[in-house]
Amino acid sequence: MMSNITFATPGLLYLLFFLVPMIGWYIWKERDAFANIQVSSIKALENEGLTFRHLLRHFVFALRVLVIALVILVLSRPQSTNRWQNVTTEGIDIMIALDISSSMLAQDLRPNRLEASKDVAIEFVSGRETDRMGLVVYSGESFTQCPLTSDHAVLINLFKDIESGMIEDGTAIGMGLANAVNRLKDSKAMSKVIILLTDGVNNRGAIAPLTAAEIARTFGIRVYTIGVGTRGMAPAPVQTPFGTRYQNVKVEIDEETLKQIADATEGRYFRATDNEKLREIYLEIDQMEKSKIDVKEYSKKEEEYMRFGLLATILFMLEILVRYLFFRNIP
Repeated sequence: MMSNITFATPGLLYLLFFLVPMIGWYIWKERDAFANIQVSSIKALENEGLTFRHLLRHFVFALRVLVIALVILVLSRPQSTNRWQNVTTEGIDIMIALDISSSMLAQDLRPNRLEASKDVAIEFVSGRETDRMGLVVYSGESFTQCPLTSDHAVLINLFKDIESGMIEDGTAIGMGLANAVNRLKDSKAMSKVIILLTDGVNNRGAIAPLTAAEIARTFGIRVYTIGVGTRGMAPAPVQTPFGTRYQNVKVEIDEETLKQIADATEGRYFRATDNEKLREIYLEIDQMEKSKIDVKEYSKKEEEYMRFGLLATILFMLEILVRYLFFRNIP
């Protein structure tokens, strides 16, 4: 049962006023719709009343008026607001801090570490519809690629725009983490989370990684750290006099520091040695961060124009049927 009907474009309802002159014109036309004829006597017609076909003429016009009125209602988009739904929201704000240094172009993950990290992160973002999420990138320095937002389409597009070399090269893990903390510190969410990915050792920046971790803990922010890269050697880009060449270099990830960051903030450290392992890590984080839920009710508007449109279509077909079945011989 509908109640509290509103219209998305109520201004179009003024078009209903045009039905008034339409009805007036029809009534005026009916005054001249009868011809005069002289007869010697009407005695034979005294008992004759209006026939069914005479009344049906007005019924056809009434159908046309109703169809026009219903079409105007459809264009005005009627909506009902009496429907309430229970929804579950995680109430979580998540910042992803992504290393975009040149070493992230190593090809031990396919097609390389950076592209694999972007692809899996996009999958993660797409599955967290009720959370606000954002993105910080870092190498020799750090900047915010996308602040916290519930518009995941915008965030995903900004993920796709990320390239190594956007900023000065290096690995400033502390700066990347501190930047992400700054974006979360004023959040009122039930849970605040940072997912930090890197493939190297901190070698740049004014803030040490563990100092940034202490700041995160102060603000109640949990940090999940991910070391991206295989164990041993990996083909990585190296600058030579002949341009960029790929050579096997030793994979060096400061796992001890990443573990300390995670422990200090009650998070966890993970090692992603291939694409599938990276995807499993995100799935595990996704499951752990669904334990914080908040159930609430909200009012949701429902579009109601379909029923009016269906009724208009039925009446229009009925008008055509009546017109061509009963009046097809009337000019």
